[in-house]
Amino acid sequence: MVNKYVENLEKKENPREALSKLRSLIKEEEQRTALIQLIGNGDVLVSYLTHEDAKTRKNAALLIGDLQLQEALLMLKTAYEQETTLFVKSSYLTAMSKLNVTDLLGFFKEQRERLLTSEPAEEDRKHVSEELHELYAIISRIEGRKKHTFCGLKKPHEILLSTNREQREVTLGEVSELSKAVQRRVELHPLGVMVYTKDVLPFTTLRTYRELLFPLLEKVSEKPREAAEQLWNSGLLEFLQECHRQEAPFAFRVEVKDVTPQTEYAKKLSLALEQLSNVMLVNDAKDYEVEIRLLATKENGYTAFLRLKTIPMHRFSYRKNAIATSIHPAAAAMMMRLAKPYLKENAQILDPCCGVGTMLIERDICVPAREIYGIDLFGDAISGARENASLAGEEIHFIHRDFFDFKHEYLFDEIITNMPVRGKKSKEEADAFYGSFFQKAAPLLVSHGKLILYTNETGFVKKQLRLHEEYHLLQEFCIRKKEQFYLYIIERR
Repeated sequence: MVNKYVENLEKKENPREALSKLRSLIKEEEQRTALIQLIGNGDVLVSYLTHEDAKTRKNAALLIGDLQLQEALLMLKTAYEQETTLFVKSSYLTAMSKLNVTDLLGFFKEQRERLLTSEPAEEDRKHVSEELHELYAIISRIEGRKKHTFCGLKKPHEILLSTNREQREVTLGEVSELSKAVQRRVELHPLGVMVYTKDVLPFTTLRTYRELLFPLLEKVSEKPREAAEQLWNSGLLEFLQECHRQEAPFAFRVEVKDVTPQTEYAKKLSLALEQLSNVMLVNDAKDYEVEIRLLATKENGYTAFLRLKTIPMHRFSYRKNAIATSIHPAAAAMMMRLAKPYLKENAQILDPCCGVGTMLIERDICVPAREIYGIDLFGDAISGARENASLAGEEIHFIHRDFFDFKHEYLFDEIITNMPVRGKKSKEEADAFYGSFFQKAAPLLVSHGKLILYTNETGFVKKQLRLHEEYHLLQEFCIRKKEQFYLYIIERR
Protein backbone atom coordinates (compact mmCIF):
# COMPACT_ATOMS: atom_id res chain seq x y z
CA MET A 1 0.00 0.00 0.00
CA VAL A 2 2.81 2.45 0.86
CA ASN A 3 4.64 1.75 -2.41
CA LYS A 4 2.23 3.89 -4.40
CA TYR A 5 2.73 6.97 -2.24
CA VAL A 6 6.52 6.60 -2.05
CA GLU A 7 6.52 6.44 -5.83
CA ASN A 8 4.45 9.66 -5.91
CA LEU A 9 7.06 11.35 -3.69
CA GLU A 10 9.91 10.22 -5.90
CA LYS A 11 8.08 11.51 -8.99
CA LYS A 12 7.03 14.70 -7.14
CA GLU A 13 3.37 13.96 -7.84
CA ASN A 14 0.94 15.48 -5.31
CA PRO A 15 3.42 15.17 -2.43
CA ARG A 16 1.19 16.86 0.18
CA GLU A 17 -1.46 14.14 -0.15
CA ALA A 18 1.13 11.37 -0.37
CA LEU A 19 2.81 12.46 2.87
CA SER A 20 -0.53 12.75 4.63
CA LYS A 21 -1.63 9.29 3.46
CA LEU A 22 1.65 7.75 4.59
CA ARG A 23 1.25 9.27 8.06
CA SER A 24 -2.12 7.59 8.31
CA LEU A 25 -0.97 4.24 6.93
CA ILE A 26 2.01 3.78 9.27
CA LYS A 27 -0.29 3.53 12.27
CA GLU A 28 -0.26 -0.13 11.25
CA GLU A 29 3.06 -1.73 12.15
CA GLU A 30 3.27 -3.73 8.92
CA GLN A 31 2.90 -0.60 6.78
CA ARG A 32 5.39 1.27 8.96
CA THR A 33 8.02 -1.44 8.50
CA ALA A 34 7.42 -1.49 4.76
CA LEU A 35 7.84 2.28 4.47
CA ILE A 36 11.11 2.31 6.44
CA GLN A 37 12.51 -0.35 4.13
CA LEU A 38 11.50 1.67 1.07
CA ILE A 39 12.87 5.07 2.08
CA GLY A 40 16.14 4.00 3.69
CA ASN A 41 17.75 6.97 5.44
CA GLY A 42 14.80 9.19 4.51
CA ASP A 43 16.44 11.44 1.89
CA VAL A 44 13.24 11.52 -0.13
CA LEU A 45 11.36 12.93 2.88
CA VAL A 46 14.11 15.39 3.80
CA SER A 47 13.97 16.83 0.28
CA TYR A 48 10.45 18.06 0.99
CA LEU A 49 11.50 20.12 4.02
CA THR A 50 12.32 22.91 1.56
CA HIS A 51 9.26 22.48 -0.64
CA GLU A 52 7.44 25.65 -1.69
CA ASP A 53 4.14 24.46 -0.19
CA ALA A 54 3.99 25.06 3.58
CA LYS A 55 1.67 22.15 4.35
CA THR A 56 3.92 19.81 2.40
CA ARG A 57 6.89 20.92 4.53
CA LYS A 58 4.77 20.38 7.64
CA ASN A 59 3.69 16.86 6.63
CA ALA A 60 7.24 15.91 5.69
CA ALA A 61 8.58 17.01 9.07
CA LEU A 62 5.85 15.19 10.98
CA LEU A 63 6.38 11.99 9.00
CA ILE A 64 10.12 12.09 9.71
CA GLY A 65 9.26 12.34 13.39
CA ASP A 66 6.69 9.54 13.19
CA LEU A 67 9.34 7.27 11.68
CA GLN A 68 11.96 8.45 14.21
CA LEU A 69 14.56 9.03 11.50
CA GLN A 70 17.48 10.13 13.67
CA GLU A 71 19.66 10.79 10.59
CA ALA A 72 17.37 13.70 9.68
CA LEU A 73 17.78 15.58 12.97
CA LEU A 74 20.15 18.30 11.75
CA MET A 75 18.08 18.84 8.60
CA LEU A 76 14.97 19.29 10.77
CA LYS A 77 16.86 21.80 12.93
CA THR A 78 18.01 23.76 9.88
CA ALA A 79 14.51 23.72 8.38
CA TYR A 80 13.08 24.96 11.69
CA GLU A 81 15.54 27.86 11.82
CA GLN A 82 14.86 28.85 8.21
CA GLU A 83 11.08 28.45 8.33
CA THR A 84 9.17 31.72 7.87
CA THR A 85 5.60 30.35 8.01
CA LEU A 86 4.63 30.36 11.68
CA PHE A 87 2.06 27.56 11.64
CA VAL A 88 4.71 25.15 10.33
CA LYS A 89 7.46 25.86 12.89
CA SER A 90 5.98 23.82 15.74
CA SER A 91 5.80 20.78 13.44
CA TYR A 92 9.60 20.64 13.19
CA LEU A 93 9.76 20.68 16.99
CA THR A 94 7.12 17.97 17.23
CA ALA A 95 9.22 15.83 14.90
CA MET A 96 12.47 16.52 16.77
CA SER A 97 10.79 15.68 20.11
CA LYS A 98 10.60 12.05 18.93
CA LEU A 99 14.36 11.86 18.31
CA ASN A 100 17.41 11.94 20.55
CA VAL A 101 17.95 15.69 20.90
CA THR A 102 19.91 15.85 24.17
CA ASP A 103 22.89 17.55 22.50
CA LEU A 104 20.61 20.36 21.29
CA LEU A 105 19.34 21.35 24.74
CA GLY A 106 21.14 24.70 24.63
CA PHE A 107 19.65 25.47 21.24
CA PHE A 108 16.11 24.75 22.41
CA LYS A 109 16.57 26.94 25.48
CA GLU A 110 17.78 29.80 23.28
CA GLN A 111 14.68 29.43 21.10
CA ARG A 112 12.44 29.46 24.13
CA GLU A 113 14.01 32.66 25.45
CA ARG A 114 13.71 34.24 22.02
CA LEU A 115 9.98 33.59 21.96
CA LEU A 116 9.41 34.61 25.58
CA THR A 117 11.00 38.00 24.98
CA SER A 118 9.17 38.60 21.69
CA GLU A 119 5.85 40.42 21.30
CA PRO A 120 3.94 38.61 18.54
CA ALA A 121 1.00 40.19 16.78
CA GLU A 122 -2.39 39.05 18.04
CA GLU A 123 -2.99 36.89 14.96
CA ASP A 124 0.34 35.11 15.55
CA ARG A 125 -0.11 34.34 19.25
CA LYS A 126 -1.68 30.92 18.64
CA HIS A 127 1.26 29.70 16.54
CA VAL A 128 3.88 31.15 18.89
CA SER A 129 2.09 29.44 21.78
CA GLU A 130 2.19 26.10 19.94
CA GLU A 131 5.90 26.57 19.30
CA LEU A 132 6.55 27.40 22.95
CA HIS A 133 4.52 24.38 24.05
CA GLU A 134 6.69 22.06 21.98
CA LEU A 135 9.89 23.70 23.23
CA TYR A 136 8.81 23.26 26.84
CA ALA A 137 7.94 19.61 26.14
CA ILE A 138 11.39 18.93 24.65
CA ILE A 139 13.28 20.72 27.41
CA SER A 140 11.22 18.97 30.09
CA ARG A 141 11.88 15.59 28.53
CA ILE A 142 15.64 16.21 28.56
CA GLU A 143 15.91 17.86 31.98
CA GLY A 144 12.89 16.27 33.63
CA ARG A 145 9.70 18.12 34.48
CA LYS A 146 10.35 20.86 37.02
CA LYS A 147 8.33 19.93 40.08
CA HIS A 148 6.78 22.57 42.31
CA THR A 149 6.84 22.53 46.09
CA PHE A 150 3.80 23.84 47.94
CA CYS A 151 5.06 26.32 50.56
CA GLY A 152 1.77 27.47 52.07
CA LEU A 153 -0.38 30.56 51.69
CA LYS A 154 0.92 34.05 52.30
CA LYS A 155 -2.57 35.37 53.00
CA PRO A 156 -5.93 33.77 53.89
CA HIS A 157 -7.96 32.10 51.16
CA GLU A 158 -11.18 30.15 50.97
CA ILE A 159 -10.89 26.39 50.60
CA LEU A 160 -13.70 23.96 49.84
CA LEU A 161 -13.67 20.52 51.43
CA SER A 162 -15.91 18.65 49.02
CA THR A 163 -18.19 15.95 50.35
CA ASN A 164 -21.69 14.57 49.84
CA ARG A 165 -24.56 16.96 50.53
CA GLU A 166 -26.37 14.66 52.94
CA GLN A 167 -23.55 14.41 55.48
CA ARG A 168 -21.71 17.73 55.23
CA GLU A 169 -22.11 18.17 58.98
CA VAL A 170 -19.73 15.25 59.56
CA THR A 171 -16.90 17.13 57.85
CA LEU A 172 -18.02 20.32 59.61
CA GLY A 173 -17.58 18.46 62.88
CA GLU A 174 -14.07 17.39 61.92
CA VAL A 175 -13.16 20.97 61.02
CA SER A 176 -14.52 22.27 64.35
CA GLU A 177 -12.02 20.06 66.18
CA LEU A 178 -9.12 21.97 64.67
CA SER A 179 -7.59 25.03 66.30
CA LYS A 180 -9.74 28.16 66.13
CA ALA A 181 -6.71 29.99 64.73
CA VAL A 182 -6.84 27.73 61.66
CA GLN A 183 -10.57 27.99 60.91
CA ARG A 184 -11.13 31.73 60.69
CA ARG A 185 -14.55 31.27 59.09
CA VAL A 186 -16.43 28.05 58.45
CA GLU A 187 -19.77 27.48 56.74
CA LEU A 188 -21.69 24.79 54.92
CA HIS A 189 -21.57 24.91 51.12
CA PRO A 190 -23.75 22.93 48.65
CA LEU A 191 -20.64 20.95 47.71
CA GLY A 192 -19.24 20.47 51.21
CA VAL A 193 -17.67 22.78 53.79
CA MET A 194 -16.13 26.17 53.00
CA VAL A 195 -13.30 27.38 55.23
CA TYR A 196 -11.48 30.72 55.24
CA THR A 197 -7.91 30.04 56.38
CA LYS A 198 -4.25 30.85 55.88
CA ASP A 199 -3.01 27.42 56.94
CA VAL A 200 -4.01 24.59 54.59
CA LEU A 201 -1.90 21.76 55.97
CA PRO A 202 -4.00 20.97 59.10
CA PHE A 203 -6.92 20.19 56.78
CA THR A 204 -4.91 17.58 54.86
CA THR A 205 -5.20 15.19 57.82
CA LEU A 206 -9.02 15.25 57.98
CA ARG A 207 -10.51 12.06 56.57
CA THR A 208 -14.17 12.64 55.70
CA TYR A 209 -13.91 14.97 52.69
CA ARG A 210 -13.00 13.89 49.17
CA GLU A 211 -11.02 16.81 47.77
CA LEU A 212 -9.53 20.09 48.88
CA LEU A 213 -10.37 22.76 46.29
CA PHE A 214 -9.71 26.48 45.97
CA PRO A 215 -12.67 28.49 44.60
CA LEU A 216 -11.62 30.55 41.59
CA LEU A 217 -14.72 32.03 39.97
CA GLU A 218 -18.44 31.61 40.57
CA LYS A 219 -19.32 32.25 36.95
CA VAL A 220 -17.24 31.15 33.95
CA SER A 221 -18.35 31.59 30.36
CA GLU A 222 -19.41 28.63 28.22
CA LYS A 223 -17.29 30.17 25.45
CA PRO A 224 -13.74 28.75 25.75
CA ARG A 225 -11.83 31.93 24.85
CA GLU A 226 -13.91 34.09 27.20
CA ALA A 227 -13.54 31.49 29.94
CA ALA A 228 -9.75 31.48 29.51
CA GLU A 229 -9.64 35.28 29.77
CA GLN A 230 -11.76 35.20 32.93
CA LEU A 231 -9.52 32.57 34.54
CA TRP A 232 -6.34 34.35 33.53
CA ASN A 233 -7.61 37.71 34.85
CA SER A 234 -8.68 36.10 38.15
CA GLY A 235 -5.08 36.15 39.37
CA LEU A 236 -4.56 32.45 38.72
CA LEU A 237 -0.84 32.65 37.98
CA GLU A 238 -0.22 35.04 40.87
CA PHE A 239 -1.91 32.61 43.26
CA LEU A 240 0.16 29.67 41.99
CA GLN A 241 3.36 31.66 42.39
CA GLU A 242 2.29 32.79 45.87
CA CYS A 243 2.03 29.27 47.27
CA HIS A 244 4.89 27.50 45.46
CA ARG A 245 8.61 27.78 45.97
CA GLN A 246 9.52 27.41 42.28
CA GLU A 247 8.56 29.81 39.51
CA ALA A 248 6.37 29.17 36.44
CA PRO A 249 5.71 27.36 34.17
CA PHE A 250 3.03 25.23 35.83
CA ALA A 251 1.71 22.11 34.12
CA PHE A 252 -2.10 22.05 34.22
CA ARG A 253 -5.14 20.29 32.88
CA VAL A 254 -8.79 21.34 32.60
CA GLU A 255 -11.47 19.00 33.94
CA VAL A 256 -15.05 19.82 32.94
CA LYS A 257 -17.86 18.24 34.95
CA ASP A 258 -21.00 18.46 32.85
CA VAL A 259 -23.98 16.35 31.86
CA THR A 260 -22.21 15.43 28.64
CA PRO A 261 -18.43 15.31 28.02
CA GLN A 262 -16.99 18.68 27.04
CA THR A 263 -13.69 17.52 25.54
CA GLU A 264 -13.58 20.12 22.77
CA TYR A 265 -14.42 22.93 25.20
CA ALA A 266 -11.62 21.85 27.56
CA LYS A 267 -9.16 21.57 24.65
CA LYS A 268 -9.91 25.07 23.34
CA LEU A 269 -9.86 26.60 26.82
CA SER A 270 -6.49 24.98 27.58
CA LEU A 271 -4.98 26.28 24.35
CA ALA A 272 -6.29 29.78 25.05
CA LEU A 273 -4.82 29.71 28.58
CA GLU A 274 -1.44 28.73 27.17
CA GLN A 275 -1.59 31.64 24.74
CA LEU A 276 -2.71 34.20 27.34
CA SER A 277 -0.05 33.09 29.81
CA ASN A 278 2.70 32.95 27.20
CA VAL A 279 2.98 29.29 28.21
CA MET A 280 3.55 30.10 31.88
CA LEU A 281 0.67 27.62 32.13
CA VAL A 282 1.48 24.49 30.11
CA ASN A 283 -1.31 22.09 29.21
CA ASP A 284 -0.28 18.53 30.09
CA ALA A 285 -3.18 16.18 30.79
CA LYS A 286 -0.88 13.35 31.95
CA ASP A 287 1.86 14.97 34.03
CA TYR A 288 0.08 17.94 35.61
CA GLU A 289 0.32 19.55 39.03
CA VAL A 290 -2.62 21.96 38.72
CA GLU A 291 -6.18 21.01 37.81
CA ILE A 292 -8.75 23.62 36.84
CA ARG A 293 -12.08 22.05 37.72
CA LEU A 294 -15.18 23.45 36.01
CA LEU A 295 -18.60 22.43 37.33
CA ALA A 296 -21.67 23.08 35.21
CA THR A 297 -24.19 25.49 36.74
CA LYS A 298 -27.97 25.45 36.32
CA GLU A 299 -27.62 28.49 34.10
CA ASN A 300 -25.25 28.42 31.14
CA GLY A 301 -21.64 28.41 32.23
CA TYR A 302 -19.48 26.93 34.96
CA THR A 303 -18.13 27.47 38.45
CA ALA A 304 -14.34 27.19 38.61
CA PHE A 305 -12.20 25.57 41.30
CA LEU A 306 -8.51 24.81 41.56
CA ARG A 307 -7.02 21.54 42.78
CA LEU A 308 -3.32 21.45 43.61
CA LYS A 309 -1.59 18.08 43.40
CA THR A 310 1.43 19.77 44.98
CA ILE A 311 -0.23 19.88 48.41
CA PRO A 312 1.08 16.85 50.34
CA MET A 313 -1.82 14.44 50.96
CA HIS A 314 -0.98 11.24 52.82
CA ARG A 315 -4.26 10.43 54.56
CA PHE A 316 -5.14 7.60 52.14
CA SER A 317 -1.68 6.75 50.86
CA TYR A 318 -2.26 3.15 51.93
CA ARG A 319 -4.85 2.68 49.16
CA LYS A 320 -2.49 1.32 46.52
CA ASN A 321 -5.00 -1.27 45.30
CA ALA A 322 -8.65 -0.92 44.34
CA ILE A 323 -11.26 -2.80 42.32
CA ALA A 324 -14.30 -1.53 40.42
CA THR A 325 -16.61 -1.92 43.43
CA SER A 326 -14.22 -0.39 45.97
CA ILE A 327 -15.61 2.31 48.22
CA HIS A 328 -13.81 5.66 48.31
CA PRO A 329 -11.75 5.85 51.52
CA ALA A 330 -13.22 9.27 52.39
CA ALA A 331 -16.72 7.77 52.20
CA ALA A 332 -15.62 4.86 54.40
CA ALA A 333 -14.06 7.29 56.89
CA MET A 334 -17.25 9.36 56.97
CA MET A 335 -19.38 6.32 57.71
CA MET A 336 -17.07 5.21 60.49
CA ARG A 337 -17.37 8.64 62.06
CA LEU A 338 -21.17 8.40 61.84
CA ALA A 339 -21.08 4.97 63.42
CA LYS A 340 -18.50 5.93 66.05
CA PRO A 341 -20.95 6.17 68.99
CA TYR A 342 -21.78 2.49 68.38
CA LEU A 343 -18.22 1.23 67.83
CA LYS A 344 -16.50 -0.68 70.62
CA GLU A 345 -12.84 -0.30 71.58
CA ASN A 346 -10.78 -3.49 71.34
CA ALA A 347 -13.60 -5.11 69.41
CA GLN A 348 -13.46 -8.27 67.33
CA ILE A 349 -14.60 -7.33 63.83
CA LEU A 350 -15.57 -9.15 60.66
CA ASP A 351 -16.12 -7.79 57.12
CA PRO A 352 -17.74 -10.55 55.03
CA CYS A 353 -17.40 -8.63 51.72
CA CYS A 354 -14.14 -6.84 52.42
CA GLY A 355 -12.87 -6.08 48.91
CA VAL A 356 -9.49 -4.36 49.24
CA GLY A 357 -10.01 -3.72 52.97
CA THR A 358 -10.90 -0.02 52.96
CA MET A 359 -13.83 -0.27 55.41
CA LEU A 360 -11.79 -2.30 57.89
CA ILE A 361 -8.78 0.00 57.74
CA GLU A 362 -10.90 3.11 58.30
CA ARG A 363 -12.80 1.34 61.10
CA ASP A 364 -9.58 0.63 63.00
CA ILE A 365 -8.27 4.16 62.44
CA CYS A 366 -11.53 5.56 63.85
CA VAL A 367 -11.67 3.31 66.95
CA PRO A 368 -8.82 0.84 67.54
CA ALA A 369 -9.92 -2.80 67.47
CA ARG A 370 -8.41 -5.98 68.89
CA GLU A 371 -8.81 -8.50 66.11
CA ILE A 372 -10.01 -7.92 62.55
CA TYR A 373 -11.03 -10.38 59.84
CA GLY A 374 -11.90 -9.73 56.20
CA ILE A 375 -13.45 -12.25 53.81
CA ASP A 376 -13.96 -12.04 50.05
CA LEU A 377 -14.59 -14.44 47.18
CA PHE A 378 -12.42 -12.42 44.79
CA GLY A 379 -8.81 -13.51 45.16
CA ASP A 380 -7.31 -10.38 43.58
CA ALA A 381 -9.24 -8.25 46.08
CA ILE A 382 -7.79 -10.23 48.99
CA SER A 383 -4.24 -9.85 47.62
CA GLY A 384 -4.80 -6.10 47.25
CA ALA A 385 -6.31 -5.87 50.72
CA ARG A 386 -3.27 -7.51 52.30
CA GLU A 387 -0.94 -5.02 50.64
CA ASN A 388 -3.18 -2.04 51.53
CA ALA A 389 -3.35 -3.11 55.17
CA SER A 390 0.42 -3.55 55.31
CA LEU A 391 0.94 -0.04 53.92
CA ALA A 392 -1.52 1.32 56.50
CA GLY A 393 0.34 -0.44 59.32
CA GLU A 394 -2.79 -2.49 60.09
CA GLU A 395 -2.82 -6.11 61.26
CA ILE A 396 -5.86 -7.62 59.56
CA HIS A 397 -6.53 -11.29 58.77
CA PHE A 398 -7.77 -11.59 55.20
CA ILE A 399 -9.34 -14.86 54.03
CA HIS A 400 -10.17 -15.89 50.46
CA ARG A 401 -13.48 -17.61 51.10
CA ASP A 402 -17.24 -17.47 50.67
CA PHE A 403 -18.84 -15.83 53.71
CA PHE A 404 -21.59 -18.45 53.75
CA ASP A 405 -18.97 -21.19 54.28
CA PHE A 406 -17.13 -19.22 56.97
CA LYS A 407 -16.80 -20.65 60.49
CA HIS A 408 -15.01 -19.21 63.50
CA GLU A 409 -14.19 -20.31 67.04
CA TYR A 410 -15.46 -17.15 68.73
CA LEU A 411 -18.09 -14.51 68.06
CA PHE A 412 -17.65 -10.97 66.75
CA ASP A 413 -18.59 -7.64 68.30
CA GLU A 414 -19.21 -6.08 64.90
CA ILE A 415 -19.93 -7.23 61.38
CA ILE A 416 -19.27 -4.27 59.12
CA THR A 417 -19.38 -4.23 55.33
CA ASN A 418 -20.09 -2.45 52.07
CA MET A 419 -22.80 -4.75 50.70
CA PRO A 420 -22.38 -5.92 47.07
CA VAL A 421 -24.44 -3.96 44.55
CA ARG A 422 -27.12 -5.96 42.75
CA GLY A 423 -25.56 -5.62 39.30
CA LYS A 424 -27.05 -8.15 36.91
CA LYS A 425 -28.78 -10.15 39.65
CA SER A 426 -32.55 -10.31 39.55
CA LYS A 427 -34.66 -8.84 42.33
CA GLU A 428 -35.40 -12.35 43.54
CA GLU A 429 -31.71 -13.30 43.66
CA ALA A 430 -30.83 -10.14 45.58
CA ASP A 431 -33.69 -10.76 48.02
CA ALA A 432 -32.45 -14.31 48.61
CA PHE A 433 -28.89 -13.03 49.17
CA TYR A 434 -30.03 -10.60 51.87
CA GLY A 435 -32.09 -13.33 53.52
CA SER A 436 -29.08 -15.66 53.64
CA PHE A 437 -26.79 -12.85 54.81
CA PHE A 438 -28.93 -11.85 57.79
CA GLN A 439 -29.45 -15.49 58.74
CA LYS A 440 -25.71 -16.23 58.57
CA ALA A 441 -24.68 -13.05 60.44
CA ALA A 442 -26.82 -13.53 63.57
CA PRO A 443 -25.01 -16.57 65.07
CA LEU A 444 -21.63 -14.89 64.40
CA LEU A 445 -22.47 -11.86 66.57
CA VAL A 446 -22.27 -11.57 70.34
CA SER A 447 -25.34 -10.42 72.24
CA HIS A 448 -25.76 -6.68 71.55
CA GLY A 449 -23.22 -6.99 68.74
CA LYS A 450 -23.57 -4.53 65.85
CA LEU A 451 -24.30 -5.10 62.17
CA ILE A 452 -23.09 -2.04 60.22
CA LEU A 453 -24.17 -2.13 56.59
CA TYR A 454 -23.69 0.27 53.68
CA THR A 455 -26.19 -0.52 50.94
CA ASN A 456 -28.65 0.83 48.40
CA GLU A 457 -31.11 -2.01 48.96
CA THR A 458 -33.27 -0.38 51.63
CA GLY A 459 -36.27 -2.59 50.92
CA PHE A 460 -34.37 -5.83 51.45
CA VAL A 461 -32.79 -4.59 54.70
CA LYS A 462 -36.14 -3.47 56.13
CA LYS A 463 -37.72 -6.78 55.11
CA GLN A 464 -35.07 -8.77 57.00
CA LEU A 465 -35.52 -6.58 60.07
CA ARG A 466 -39.22 -7.44 60.04
CA LEU A 467 -38.49 -11.16 59.60
CA HIS A 468 -35.77 -11.43 62.27
CA GLU A 469 -36.80 -10.46 65.80
CA GLU A 470 -33.21 -10.85 66.98
CA TYR A 471 -32.25 -7.69 65.07
CA HIS A 472 -33.06 -4.14 66.14
CA LEU A 473 -32.44 -1.03 63.98
CA LEU A 474 -30.56 1.56 66.05
CA GLN A 475 -30.02 4.23 63.39
CA GLU A 476 -29.91 4.83 59.67
CA PHE A 477 -28.03 7.54 57.78
CA CYS A 478 -28.66 8.72 54.24
CA ILE A 479 -25.26 8.81 52.51
CA ARG A 480 -26.20 9.38 48.84
CA LYS A 481 -29.83 10.37 48.45
CA LYS A 482 -30.01 10.26 44.67
CA GLU A 483 -28.74 6.65 44.45
CA GLN A 484 -30.52 5.67 47.70
CA PHE A 485 -27.37 4.56 49.57
CA TYR A 486 -27.81 4.29 53.33
CA LEU A 487 -25.74 3.28 56.34
CA TYR A 488 -27.58 1.06 58.79
CA ILE A 489 -26.58 0.48 62.41
CA ILE A 490 -28.34 -2.70 63.58
CA GLU A 491 -28.01 -4.44 66.94
CA ARG A 492 -28.44 -8.13 67.69
CA ARG A 493 -30.62 -8.37 70.78
